[in-house]
Parts: sequence; C-alpha cells; structure tokens
Amino acid sequence: MRTTYQEHTDHRAEAPSQAHVVHVAGDLDMHRADEVRTTLLAEIAQAPPRAEVVLDLRHSSFCDSSGLNVLLDARRQAMELGHTLRLGAPCHQLLRLMETTETARMFTVGPVA
Repeated sequence: MRTTYQEHTDHRAEAPSQAHVVHVAGDLDMHRADEVRTTLLAEIAQAPPRAEVVLDLRHSSFCDSSGLNVLLDARRQAMELGHTLRLGAPCHQLLRLMETTETARMFTVGPVA
C-alpha cells in the first residue's frame, strides 16, 4: 500500500484540507485481512489531524466479509481519531456486498480525487 496527500477544498472550512490517500491493491479477503487491517490502521493513525482518509480501491476487485470487516474497523478508527473516511472507486462487487449486508449507509463512496 502506498500513501499520498492531495489538496482539496472543503467548502465548509476556510482553508484547504488535505486528503490522506491510501492505495489498496489486490483482493480484500480472508487471506489478506490481517495484513490489510494492520496497514490501514497504521495509515489512518498517521493521517494529519481531521483529514479525510481516502481508500483508493481502484486496484481491488474483490472483497469478502473479512475484507468488509477490515473496512468497518478502518471506519471506526478514523472516526475515533476525528477523520472522515471515503471509499474511493470501490468495485461493483464491494458495493453489492455493502448493499447486501446493509453497511452501505455507513460509508461515503466517491472518486479517489
């Protein structure tokens, strides 16, 4: 996983804020859940104060319930640290999984940038 920062304007604030972008590649499944969880939680902990954390999911095409639990953990930690979390460009299968499990309303979904 790789992290980048992007400037974007928050119309509710007077100054631009930074997006803390975390690039996620590969399957989010039971075989990688622990690795991805460890990395995501570490990245969220390193984000600037009150940053929007964007998980760039453009290069991830599969997510099972283990991966969804990782995303829920990431959301929880982001909220506890005062960040917002956005899923950037999630695949159709992940969107369907979130709809089926009624977790879609828990996430903000949008473009990476």
